[in-house]
Amino acid sequence: MAAPVADNPFAVLTLVAAPALLTNATSLLALSTINRILRTSDRMRALAAQLETGTAPAEKHRFLLAQVDRVERQSLLLLQALHAVYVALGCFAGASLVSILGACVAEATYQPLFRILVALGFLVGITGVGGLVWGSVKLFQATQISLQNIAEEAAIIRRREGGRGAVAPLPPPG
Repeated sequence: MAAPVADNPFAVLTLVAAPALLTNATSLLALSTINRILRTSDRMRALAAQLETGTAPAEKHRFLLAQVDRVERQSLLLLQALHAVYVALGCFAGASLVSILGACVAEATYQPLFRILVALGFLVGITGVGGLVWGSVKLFQATQISLQNIAEEAAIIRRREGGRGAVAPLPPPG
């Protein structure tokens, strides 16, 4: 039979470790996602400044507008990712709290409450993992848009430079 929490104070730490680690990792993902959103905002301002000059040839104007559309899509994907990461962050923090509460009532006299807390902890943890996975999918999609913009810019540079030093482009991911 497992030792009660009162006999083993490290049991609570063990129960809280996984959600706490996931909370920390998710916090870092949220910070990097915020940074990416800020970078898309900077990119959009740079594109707007180039378009405001009104002196670009028609081909470059179309190119810049296509970039504007992609940067806008990218920022929306990043915002969706950030929402999902925030849900995951809240769920992992909640799972840590539920784990602590569950460890406190793990004694036999509180079995109904313990079972509810176990189910709640599992549900909140699974929701957190789902948010983390969904956020990661959205971040991957936003990255694909960045790569599309980079590839298009590289092609224009190569054309302008007459193919000097051209390197074969990488195949698309997937």
